[in-house]
Amino acid sequence: MAISTSLNRLPRRDWSPAAARHLLWRVGFGGSPAEVAAVWDAGLDRAVEGLLGSEDNIAGTGPDVDPDVIRPLSTDERRAARAARQSGDEDALREFRSRRIQSRREDRAMHIRLQSWWLQRMIQTPRPLEEKLALLWHGHFATRHRNVRDAYLMYQQNQMMRTYGAKSFADLARGVVRDPAMLKFLNNDRNNARKPNENMARELMELFTLGEGQYRERDIREGARSLTGYHVNDNDFSFRRRAHDGSSKTIFGQTGPFDGDDFVDIILARKRCARFVAFKLYRYFVLDIDEEEDRWPPASKRVIDQMGDRIFRDRYQLQPLLKDLFRSRHFYDSAVVGKKIKSPAELLAGTIRAMNTPHRDPRMLREAMRRMGQQLFDPPSVAGWDGGSSWINTATLFARQNLCLYLITGKGSRRGGSRHGDEDYDPMVLLGVGDRHPTSVANHLVDVYLGSHVPAARRVPLLDFMTRSGQTVTTDTLVSLLVLICAMPEYQLC
Repeated sequence: MAISTSLNRLPRRDWSPAAARHLLWRVGFGGSPAEVAAVWDAGLDRAVEGLLGSEDNIAGTGPDVDPDVIRPLSTDERRAARAARQSGDEDALREFRSRRIQSRREDRAMHIRLQSWWLQRMIQTPRPLEEKLALLWHGHFATRHRNVRDAYLMYQQNQMMRTYGAKSFADLARGVVRDPAMLKFLNNDRNNARKPNENMARELMELFTLGEGQYRERDIREGARSLTGYHVNDNDFSFRRRAHDGSSKTIFGQTGPFDGDDFVDIILARKRCARFVAFKLYRYFVLDIDEEEDRWPPASKRVIDQMGDRIFRDRYQLQPLLKDLFRSRHFYDSAVVGKKIKSPAELLAGTIRAMNTPHRDPRMLREAMRRMGQQLFDPPSVAGWDGGSSWINTATLFARQNLCLYLITGKGSRRGGSRHGDEDYDPMVLLGVGDRHPTSVANHLVDVYLGSHVPAARRVPLLDFMTRSGQTVTTDTLVSLLVLICAMPEYQLC
């Protein structure tokens, strides 16, 4: 059967528990059997509206970050440091170096706390799409703490992506060229009229808005001149007029005394930008397709074209397009369901949310993320994570399976004799009041955690295990069944 390329609404008769499960995994981080049932019962329209809600209902979850850990020296401190250098006062200079080292140490600790905080938001949030989109834009406008070396700036950027992530790509792009973390990461805080730095201009067009081959070297040079003077003052954006080149520039055939905001607006006026954003959204939420357009499946290309037109027509407002996408025939087509590889964050947060596993040691969770190849606030480069099949190799697959084992059983949690944050797990709550026959339980949990599309032949090992375990489903057999489900290749997909 040909894949549907329609963004028209899924027929009411096709809305099912399997479709509800698909929606929860793609738009959020999965859901428990009870949550899948609740979303199905709500109906497609109410379910999508609920997921697109932007109100943050997580109370008291602000991260432990101090805006003054990394800060410039005060006027008095600069004067004292200069006097110490001139007089050769080694004791005073040693004190300044000691303070700087201590600040870096505190900032690294703050970075670790920030990683744990964001993982907990993904696990606990009643608005999972908000975090899912923040994660998308973090990988898209990729910025690394190890280069920025200021965890508070990384937190500020994360909040900006959360604020605009489901609303306006135009506001997001405008925010990025004024974002202190990005300005420092791409060295635009050193971009001045006397010696323009092209890093920000190049990445803005190639990686963030248009894609490779959609601009000329002259556009980069002129864009860099537009961004001169876009600097950082402590934790804030600073426009330094004396460092800005206010003379005329020509970008994509338009001429004027452009600044960085004008540069972004000129890019946004190109339909190619809207199509590029549509591709990024499609690859993140629908299918792991290639970066190269000539390798896109024809059906994907037709849908991306429709999405790009919609984004451009809506002036980069994203909610209307996302609503249509998440309710569309294409989104629920059998060629789409169960075909995307879960990112490490999706696997970790989704397993905890969907299986109601206990709170585990944050150190172990961070280490698991590192081994699986996705350290939050430290993507591998300005290009972000490759995603798709790059998440899976011999080492990462072993780490992914070990993570699930740890979340379900707590095994591997000992560190220095401590079992901080580890609790016994009772998965019986996952069964509700349904049929408790072993084979019925196995089929039900396969439907919830692997998908109802999984054929009978792939279920046989799990059904055999439950049959051998006796006629009564116990906590131990249920734990073992969940471990086996997580070991199935299908569990790596959503």
